[in-house]
Amino acid sequence: MRLGKMNLAVHGLAGDIRQGNAYYEDLHRTTGKFDFVMANPPFNVDRVDKDRLKDDPRFPFGLPRTDNANYLWIQLFYSALNDTGRAGFVMANSASDARGSELEIRKQIIEARAVDVMVAVGSNFFYTVTLPCTLWFFDRGKRNTARTDQVLFIDARHIYRQIDRAHRDWTPAQIEFLANIARLYRGEAPENLHESAELMAQLFPGGKYTDVAGLCKVATLAEIEAQGWSLNPGRYVGVATREEEDFDFKARLEEQNEELETLNAEARELEERIAENVVKLMEAITTFCSAPSSGLRARCTPAAPTWWVLSMAYRCCSSNSKPPIVDWRPPSLAICATTRTPFHIYSGPMP
Repeated sequence: MRLGKMNLAVHGLAGDIRQGNAYYEDLHRTTGKFDFVMANPPFNVDRVDKDRLKDDPRFPFGLPRTDNANYLWIQLFYSALNDTGRAGFVMANSASDARGSELEIRKQIIEARAVDVMVAVGSNFFYTVTLPCTLWFFDRGKRNTARTDQVLFIDARHIYRQIDRAHRDWTPAQIEFLANIARLYRGEAPENLHESAELMAQLFPGGKYTDVAGLCKVATLAEIEAQGWSLNPGRYVGVATREEEDFDFKARLEEQNEELETLNAEARELEERIAENVVKLMEAITTFCSAPSSGLRARCTPAAPTWWVLSMAYRCCSSNSKPPIVDWRPPSLAICATTRTPFHIYSGPMP
């Protein structure tokens, strides 16, 4: 609770924070109450007791049969909105294409005209995990607009700022750019508080929304149904067209072939060096140490364990009936205490 209150405070907000289990308890009596919902729920939670959720009005589209709480969270956010409420939340990528009972729930949410915008986000946007995610945006009031049978899909996986090797984020200008795409789709005026106007003018001339291959696409419910009720932006936006490069194909191919021949020559040289080193290594591994007085040799293997080596040491070195005392010195060095003859222990087949 204290962490939640601190989070509100650092953002200049106030709120009523209570401790409870959101699956089983509706501490704020949320159904149909809120104008806005913003959330970042835990992904793929299991072992939720669904028997305790039966007949709960917060799950109007039914309970998923799979042991995964993603579609419990999605319905909690949906049911908390009033008739004109909007929600934005982060969700695991898998929820956009989930099958079975989750597909049936997703279909009902789409047919209820609640899904407004879907945004695909690339990897490394979280500080503790690398997985990508999807942003879902609900608008329960859009059923009374021209967008009632449409959903905006944005593929923002190629839009990011690299912070370090393992972390990415969006700059204020990038956030404004993505938000302006949604504003144009909704018929609203774009903003330019963070200098996104130039990029908007390049992609959306005249300040009007248009589909951009590889970036955004407005799909109808009929198109979504044809895609198996998927809400994965990658299924709709397509691939950005690439400008044709002005170059001499033959000259480029010759250059690349020369580079390939050079790399092949280096690879052959490395292969020979590796083979030579392997031979030297194998010779070192298979070297024996022999007792000077006997000429007998011993190796320690699964077939010739340590006790066998000690027996050989006794036979080679001991000239009396006294059992030899063996000192062990790393790595795998046995010394007969009677004659002080060293015996190295090696892996390999039994001699």
